[in-house]
Amino acid sequence: MTTITSPTKTIDPYTPGVPAPSWRFLHRLNPLSKVAAVAPAMVALVFVRDLAIPASFLVLAYAVILVGARITWRSAALLFLVLPLGISAVGVGFSLWVDAAGVDDTTALLQIGNWTLFSGALQVGFATALRLGAILALALIGGLTTTGPDLVRASIQQLRVPYRIGYTALAAYRFVPRFGYELSVIRAAHRVRGHSAGGLWGGRGPFARIVRGWGYIVPLLAGAIRHAERVALAMDARAFGAYPTRTERYLVPFRTRDVVFIVALLAASAAIFITLL
Repeated sequence: MTTITSPTKTIDPYTPGVPAPSWRFLHRLNPLSKVAAVAPAMVALVFVRDLAIPASFLVLAYAVILVGARITWRSAALLFLVLPLGISAVGVGFSLWVDAAGVDDTTALLQIGNWTLFSGALQVGFATALRLGAILALALIGGLTTTGPDLVRASIQQLRVPYRIGYTALAAYRFVPRFGYELSVIRAAHRVRGHSAGGLWGGRGPFARIVRGWGYIVPLLAGAIRHAERVALAMDARAFGAYPTRTERYLVPFRTRDVVFIVALLAASAAIFITLL
């Protein structure tokens, strides 16, 4: 196939409309470098049992995200509300499940009848919660700054994943927002026809919502089939699968900055383990 070159940069229609500032470096890294930089630490955290190491990785992940990622209201709520509340809830929950016989030599913090909460149980519970929180925070380094299409393209270009698999996964990924759009259109059509005003489809409460939701299934399935047919025809028209390789219109290069990021994060991870183990 013929490669078409142009002096201008190719614009990907599936990237965010407003680009991140130049100093938000995470958005300009290859998606695979963000995976390779945190994967060893995430695996090692599974075997850690203390509080200091996962807490240090949690701080490291937050520092990298706050410096290198564009923070939106949604990501800020995830980082500063959802994740801390989740760690607290998991820590308390696991503390209640710890066998008291194994930690009865520690200080008793709370006693209700015959049940006693020991400081050792609280330590075990929050060690587990911090470990899970640190793994999630490290995953958010790439998750908050990488799009699905870029990850697929990088896998095809750098990992040599067959494009038949990669672009098929990419087409399936783009079905998700399409389903959301189709569902909004179906709901609007039902409201225009008065289905939400009363009768069988109307009313409030969980049963009414279930009945209305059941009415969305058939038109949503029909729309999905029509969309799948259009995608299949478009792929056939472009000779998808006819050649072992395809020309890439949008490149996701692996640069020196990616190597520097991987080395820096691996060095920081090794320093934490060496210092705190």
